Amino acid sequence: MRKTPKSPVDKVVFWGAVVISASLVAGGALWPKALSTAAQALLDKIIDWFGWSFVLSTAFFLGFALFLAFSRFGRIRLGKDDEQPEFSTSSWIAMMFSVGMGIGLMFWGVAEPITHFSTIPPELAPAHSREAAKIAMGYAYFHWAFHPWAIYAIVGLVIAYFSFRKGLPNLISSAFTPLIGEAGVRGPLGKSIDILAVLATLFGTATSLGLGAQQINSGLNYLWNTGESNNIALAIIVVMTVFFILSAISGVGKGVQFLSNLNMVVAVVLLLFLAAVGPSVFIVNTLVASIGEYLQELVPMSFRTAAFSDGKWLAGWTIFYWAWWISWAPFVGTFIARISRGRTIREFVIGVIVIPSGVTMVWFAIMGGSALYSELAGAGGIATAVKDQGPAVALFMLLAQYPAAALTSFAAILLVGVFFISGADAGSIVMGMLCAHGNLKPPSWLVALWGVLTSAAASVLLVMGGLNALQTAAIIFAAPFLLVMVGLCVSLCKALMNDQPIGVAHNSLAALRNPVRAAAD
Repeated sequence: MRKTPKSPVDKVVFWGAVVISASLVAGGALWPKALSTAAQALLDKIIDWFGWSFVLSTAFFLGFALFLAFSRFGRIRLGKDDEQPEFSTSSWIAMMFSVGMGIGLMFWGVAEPITHFSTIPPELAPAHSREAAKIAMGYAYFHWAFHPWAIYAIVGLVIAYFSFRKGLPNLISSAFTPLIGEAGVRGPLGKSIDILAVLATLFGTATSLGLGAQQINSGLNYLWNTGESNNIALAIIVVMTVFFILSAISGVGKGVQFLSNLNMVVAVVLLLFLAAVGPSVFIVNTLVASIGEYLQELVPMSFRTAAFSDGKWLAGWTIFYWAWWISWAPFVGTFIARISRGRTIREFVIGVIVIPSGVTMVWFAIMGGSALYSELAGAGGIATAVKDQGPAVALFMLLAQYPAAALTSFAAILLVGVFFISGADAGSIVMGMLCAHGNLKPPSWLVALWGVLTSAAASVLLVMGGLNALQTAAIIFAAPFLLVMVGLCVSLCKALMNDQPIGVAHNSLAALRNPVRAAAD
């Protein structure tokens, strides 16, 4: 029987995460070049030696999640057999999409297809060609659709299952109970898993704040010629930090849910506007053709390694992305688990993988498709701007080519800002939960503290020119978490073999009499 903790805070996890994160941030502030060089060298070794493991395991996670959804285990509910979902389906989808990929899609929705279009490996297609545009969209889907959401789904599903169905704390370490027992979960191994999850969440969220601040800075410069500098980016981080801490301490049901719903409304309006005033026919054709390209090449892309491909390009994009999504998995997975109580495994997997992936495809078709049309048959100039000024400016260069550019650019800045707040909001709550024995409503001061620490990490490394080092550090923490994810799958399998919801046991008896009909059911 698990004992009720005396303190609301797990001191081992809290202080372990604080000391390690503070040491890394201080090292980045004092010796930015040395830390960046060392981290990059370690990252290069991880990708060179273990890049294949990211490719293979990510493909496995997708297959494993789909197997669970469409097997007999899909009927099992994440909670009691008669429990209903805590949030409506629309709010549920809005929250996980906003937290999972909000800022990333705003940042890369135009920039990634344009970058692939310009720098695609020669063996795939000539750069700046229509074939390059098609492959660019296929790879954008590949990097942002099924595979990353499957990574989130695995972590979220395992945590939700053990937390809501088995009554264990809402911690990643709790999911290892079938493998290492309660004593192991409470011991050094379990604490280490939770500390690793906090660190991955901290650095993943901090990097997201840096990207968001850079894009807001680019938008403000486009609208009002404010210039682009670290001081402006720092001011943006400070203002946004105040808002997301206020949102975080209000709780998931108020802050995150309201901001996520607002996000979806603004995003839909912006996308519909671009689809209406932009190359509508080309966008629809791009969506259809890109889905076909993606599905046709899904298996080859899923198992492509440096053996017969451009290793540098593959490492810089696909393997980098897989490691990046894994570094976000503790954060996003824990949050998705938090909002998914009462849903079946089948409903969870379909909702987490298929629906957000569909939204992502439409997003890239409108944003990326419009930019590619501009390069192929329109004003162009976006690819050059991305090459010269960086990806943060790509979205605003596209909006500048359509009516009401000032209004749509302001809406884009608002959208990035709200994604910024909701993502950091959720990250602070998750880190609070991990440091509070899995309490679904961690103390407000703890949530606020992690919000401040996250912003401090982003600010210090941004000023010192170490944002890339911070991003690299997040991926380095993802490498050991890949092993944790494999362990989560094994632990879940072991637990599911002994779990049947009401109705399944009855159907099992019927299967003895009529196995053909039972299989159809």
